[in-house]
Amino acid sequence: MTRPQFDTLDLRILQSLSTNARKPYLEIARENGVSGAAVHQRIQRLMANGIIKGSESIIDPSTVGFDTCAYVGFFLRDPSISKDIVEKLRQIPEVVECHYTTGQYDMFIKLYARNNDHLLDILQNQIQALGLVRTETLISFKEVFKRQVPVTHAAKKKDKEKE
Repeated sequence: MTRPQFDTLDLRILQSLSTNARKPYLEIARENGVSGAAVHQRIQRLMANGIIKGSESIIDPSTVGFDTCAYVGFFLRDPSISKDIVEKLRQIPEVVECHYTTGQYDMFIKLYARNNDHLLDILQNQIQALGLVRTETLISFKEVFKRQVPVTHAAKKKDKEKE
């Protein structure tokens, strides 16, 4: 798959949206010396090409009663059933991420539970029922930071190429 080509304006728009997905198009336009319509058209194109996959409101899990964050590595009995496992994981609302991985795990998930008892219930009654050899669970004490990919580096590189 070929990577999409971006110009400096595309990258600046992506940078703005990566720091604040709700930033008004007109504000982005003013910062970049272009019209609001130009920014709107660029964002629509970036969305149509799958570069921007949407925007989201980020809810602090603990404020809605999910105090335990855990990562679970899966060892599958038969890797050919991984697609079935993924579909079953989609049915567990507490599972918020699922990844195919290299290394010791076949798959890796992130989930939120109300507390450790709830986590144990999810692991014993839902995860283990998926037909796994075993799992390894890591509990996160606290998310220190989370961020978007560094679009600014790509934009700065494009600016230097223009000079």
